[in-house]
Amino acid sequence: MENDVSIILINYHTSGLIIDCLHSVITFLHDITIEVIIVDNDPQFGQKELILEKFPFVKYITMDSNVGFGRANNAGMRQASGRYFLLLNSDTIVRDDVIERFVRRMDKRPDVIACGAMQYDAEDNPMNYYTSFNDFRKTFYILPPGKFSTFLLDLLYPEPRYADPDQHDWLVGAFIFLRREGFDLTQGFDEDFFMYGEDVEWSGRLGKLGKLCYFKDSKFIHLENKNPFRRSRISWINRFSVQMQVSNLVWIRKQYGIFAYLLLIFHYALMIPVVYLWRMVINVKEDGNPFSRLTTQHIYARKSRVLFRYFWKTILLRKGMYKIQPSENIDILTAHGA
Repeated sequence: MENDVSIILINYHTSGLIIDCLHSVITFLHDITIEVIIVDNDPQFGQKELILEKFPFVKYITMDSNVGFGRANNAGMRQASGRYFLLLNSDTIVRDDVIERFVRRMDKRPDVIACGAMQYDAEDNPMNYYTSFNDFRKTFYILPPGKFSTFLLDLLYPEPRYADPDQHDWLVGAFIFLRREGFDLTQGFDEDFFMYGEDVEWSGRLGKLGKLCYFKDSKFIHLENKNPFRRSRISWINRFSVQMQVSNLVWIRKQYGIFAYLLLIFHYALMIPVVYLWRMVINVKEDGNPFSRLTTQHIYARKSRVLFRYFWKTILLRKGMYKIQPSENIDILTAHGA
């Protein structure tokens, strides 16, 4: 029997979060049928029984290893029977009947291929989100904050204009509600991505099939569970994690081509001596020692070197998962004093 919605969650040591998430989902279901599919990226951790004890109706899929966000979701979607798919992060909670309302809304909006709700944090504060591809691309450039930088990036990457005020370029992967044919026609996430960037890249292909919309009268809670690839020590220089930016560069290469990719790589290489010279001049003015405070610059240089290691693989778009090695995760190594 075809269900209205297939809900797909990825488990990676997050059984407690998944249980809380599913409790919140079921609480507000009344008039639609669902199936729940959980894909476990580390079955050896032994959390399957904990979840099935609470929710015996769940369809549970185990992967051989941590295959990443996109591949795991694709495995779940291939097993799904719903008219609609809802991809949920394990660290999300719903607090009203948003799923049922999305079914009714999408039934009336054949022009929309996929949609999302607004993200709120645990304290019920709205979370910022990128409104377009260009809005996102602006953050890739290591430029000092200020009016000139803003003017330059706005000139290079203007915002798109849509007649539909709900329409956007892409949807955040934590909550994607889509028509089944969106998966059937695209085959889901690009499996070259391990983590980050896959929702942006897929949105580019989904957007060719229909509108992507955020409905601002709907929301979900995103707790943002910690993971070792999340960025830390954020500054205008060190604004990205290594895994995040490797994935972003793969997306740029795939969607915008070689020139856009080379422009970013050249920019990162050029900025290494620039950020060092800038800091050394300030150091001389403040205490006379040009080498006194260069930690941020060292971190940036180390991160950039990792990006350069993936240059040939990325520019040639060699198939295979773009997953950094533990030794390349500069955020974690720095936090532990390596």
